[in-house]
Amino acid sequence: MTVSSENGVSSPSAADQLNKKPLATGFLTCFVIEILVYRHILLYHSQSTCTCHSLLSCCVSGQSSLTGLAPLEAVLFDIDGTLCDSDPLHYYAFREMLLEIGFNGGVPISEEFFIDTVAGKHNDDIALVLFPGDLERGLKFVDDKEAMFRRLAAEQLKPLNGLDKVRKWIENHGLKRAAVTNAPRANAELMISILGLSDFFDAVIIGGECEHAKPHPDPYLKGLEALKASKDHTFVFEDSVSGIKAGVAAGMPVIGLATRNPENLLMEAKPAFLIKDYEDPKLWAALEELDKATSARSV
Repeated sequence: MTVSSENGVSSPSAADQLNKKPLATGFLTCFVIEILVYRHILLYHSQSTCTCHSLLSCCVSGQSSLTGLAPLEAVLFDIDGTLCDSDPLHYYAFREMLLEIGFNGGVPISEEFFIDTVAGKHNDDIALVLFPGDLERGLKFVDDKEAMFRRLAAEQLKPLNGLDKVRKWIENHGLKRAAVTNAPRANAELMISILGLSDFFDAVIIGGECEHAKPHPDPYLKGLEALKASKDHTFVFEDSVSGIKAGVAAGMPVIGLATRNPENLLMEAKPAFLIKDYEDPKLWAALEELDKATSARSV
């Protein structure tokens, strides 16, 4: 509806103007929302280890692309919590042995304490935290604890879901592979043997045998050196904050396994993306894209 002004020029009525206002407001609201969403995507992308070229596809899919690694040469694995769900066995051993000596006033340690103080860390560091000022006692304690863990592992250790599937994928692709761990060598070799992977790994790198253990990149850099592989064509599987930090610091994308550690803590270490286990569809979607990128580059 229009009304004629005194000079004969038609102008919109108040009702027309009122009807148009929500449309303009709605358009403005949508525009503002789009800006905020894009800013969020930019912020996420700048703070992540994402290597994909499409911001929107990266953030919508929830995972970073591995296609930049093509052609893939090698895969590096942590052991505890990555090849097997061993943290419950470690937690049980620590809890029972600390209880025996009256640690924490005789109150059993919590899982939160275990995650913050123990999970993924080197035994020297654990000994210092548990027994400050008495490193010798601390080292003796963690050695005894590892012996208890090995007894438990011999009876109860199981592979992580889908491990055999990813093992076959790696073998079928002819990739190099190494285990890189902060665990003592006796633990590492026992777990690898129980899991039937003794002939699978080309090298086993022990953090305690490097100049620095995880979260320092030394163990992963030594793994690359042992395999004669390039960091630009290798990725890592890890389940702990210290392990993810080590892999990232070594210059490789890390696929984090949310086996036991809280996802928000793992994400702070900047993995490429997180998976629940080796059956996770996100993993196989990323590997499929990597295969496609490899095929395209070989043409």
